[in-house]
Amino acid sequence: MSVRDRVEEIYKQVLLRNAGEPEFHQAVAEVFESLTVVLDRHPNYADGALIERLCEPERQIIFRVPWQDDNGNIHVNRGFRVQYNSVLGPYKGGLRFHPSVNLGIVKFLGFEQIFKNSLTGLPIGGGKGGSDFDPKGKSESEIMRFCQSFMTELQRHIGEYTDVPAGDIGVGGREIGYLFGQYKRLNNSYESGVLTGKGLTWGGSMVRKEATGYGAAYFVAEMMAAKGDSIEGKKAVVSGSGNVAIYAMEKIHQLGGTSIACSDSSGYIVDNNGIDLELLKEIKEVRRGRISEYVDERPDAQYFPGGNIWNVPCDIALPCATQNELDDVAAKSLVNNGVKAVAEGANMPTTPGGIAVFREAGIAFAPGKAANAGGVATSALEMQQNASRDSWSFDYTDERLSKIMRGIHERCSTTAEEYGKPGDYVLGANIAGFVKVADGMFAMGVI
Repeated sequence: MSVRDRVEEIYKQVLLRNAGEPEFHQAVAEVFESLTVVLDRHPNYADGALIERLCEPERQIIFRVPWQDDNGNIHVNRGFRVQYNSVLGPYKGGLRFHPSVNLGIVKFLGFEQIFKNSLTGLPIGGGKGGSDFDPKGKSESEIMRFCQSFMTELQRHIGEYTDVPAGDIGVGGREIGYLFGQYKRLNNSYESGVLTGKGLTWGGSMVRKEATGYGAAYFVAEMMAAKGDSIEGKKAVVSGSGNVAIYAMEKIHQLGGTSIACSDSSGYIVDNNGIDLELLKEIKEVRRGRISEYVDERPDAQYFPGGNIWNVPCDIALPCATQNELDDVAAKSLVNNGVKAVAEGANMPTTPGGIAVFREAGIAFAPGKAANAGGVATSALEMQQNASRDSWSFDYTDERLSKIMRGIHERCSTTAEEYGKPGDYVLGANIAGFVKVADGMFAMGVI
């Protein structure tokens, strides 16, 4: 059986064993596309059912989360934690609270996390979790009660040497605080390394809030430099308006570019003078409002309800909202409008068709497992500080983040060249992430 036939056979098994999980199938297919090149050169990676084991989580935990609203009504949500692969270190990955969360979504995120964490060069394995609970429209008390109920079950499965969750969509500093408080209460100990994304006064790290967005911008800067260019003077379009999007725009501005558009689920805004980030932070982080409010205070800006933000001409595109938001039609629009670089701030926001358009057009395209690894990298730095009972300055932590992102870019770039595809960051990221994990799995035997 040829290598390609072997990989296709394994993929068919993945489809059969994980029916009804399209996002997970998509994530596996993208990695498998790169693996045939590796297996042609290193057929030993097909031994010991290594690839099959890589596709099967070490542990999948699903649990009931009952909670009471302010009117005394009882609600029941479902909680998840997929502890995917711990060969490089304790499971590490965020918790997502959103109505779309299901087992397939969590598995896709956890699978991606394995390779993302591998690329950072830090000793962390891959995992992910969350719930179909929607924090929107809930009171502070309701969110607290939900988080306490969620952690009452999750706490028995995590620990600083076992599994270290963090935040994701719907889980920010507020939720991490409630989760950590309940963990501390139930375990009667102050294990600050069990969660990351904590408040600065109780074990959190500088730059953690900014890290994913900053890291994506640093990666873009490296991609531009590889082409003899820079972010200086470039216009960027960024989907989303949460932490990742806001701080990607902030770092783009610091590096000399201008972010001119961003979005939320209701539509998008365009401000050709540059997005006023202080105003945006006030609307989204303090008021928890909608992006449409931005134009009320910036009359030169425009708000477009619905629509497609990727029709806005730009030099740099950063999809930072959610999975599969940028399809082949949107990708063609970006290419036709002269985009130079695309980096995924979210997890798998570009469809396979969109990725194909960028690769065929020769556009520098960075997959999420490389471009948005800054968040988990800084979480690992937070774990280091917790372990040493230390606290680093903003500038020192930011420099560490910048160095890590340069290292990820170097690993992706060098690996792509080694396998005959210079500039192909998708291939480079998948192979570089895979090889490190595969070598570790071989070293530890069939477990």
